[in-house]
Amino acid sequence: MKEIPIIPQEVRDWGRVASRRDRALLAGPERRGSELARATRIFFEFIKGFRALHFVGPCVTVFGSARTVEGDPHYEMAREVGRRLAAEGFATMTGGGPGIMEAANRGAREAGGLSIGCNIELPLEQDHNEYLDVWIDFCHFFVRKVMLVKYSYGFIVLPGGFGTMDEIFETATLMQTGKIANFPLVVMGREFWSGLFDFLRGTMVPEGTIDPEDPDRFLLTDSPQQAVTHILDVAMSDHGVHRRPRPSRWLLERQPRPQV
Repeated sequence: MKEIPIIPQEVRDWGRVASRRDRALLAGPERRGSELARATRIFFEFIKGFRALHFVGPCVTVFGSARTVEGDPHYEMAREVGRRLAAEGFATMTGGGPGIMEAANRGAREAGGLSIGCNIELPLEQDHNEYLDVWIDFCHFFVRKVMLVKYSYGFIVLPGGFGTMDEIFETATLMQTGKIANFPLVVMGREFWSGLFDFLRGTMVPEGTIDPEDPDRFLLTDSPQQAVTHILDVAMSDHGVHRRPRPSRWLLERQPRPQV
């Protein structure tokens, strides 16, 4: 049986303190001045992300667990995905933390591609991994998720926990409701995800809570080559590649480049 990391109590306590901003945001109405100040901080957090990621070029976002360790088959799968994305000219974007995210960023770095991280302030993920060329630290999950979706031509999901489930289904919901285009959405790890897909097709479709074609939004595979080929075929044939904006020296902007 795979060993599951134990979170020390002091780390859990620290996490509760670190989450106070989100708790305050979601705790109901406050004084108008406090609400305005909070909205202003959130606005500038968005601007920070837009400014940092405006010139990164076509990206693919990789979602997955922060708890997966080097040597795990899913870690090596994500690492190979990062390599193959870089070989096709994509920047690899992740949540910037350890585990699957580190593996995908590592593979991109090893292949000479651009490696990007959108980090979140959490007790187990407060430090970005060491394989990033560009990284941004965010306070709020919803700002981070906007950045991970906004700059991506496709999404690859590997095994993960609640956060990964949130990311995969929010992305699928945005596609289902037409909020974003139908970009390729690849799910890797057949054995891990098989129960979920049985539930989608065997329960949700018969109950009428999703359409019969909704499960087909996902490509389920264990092959990094198939995953990246699917991303390339769908993203390029259906959406093309947007022209990369040119930095302005008057705004002190610069073009991100891979580290060698």
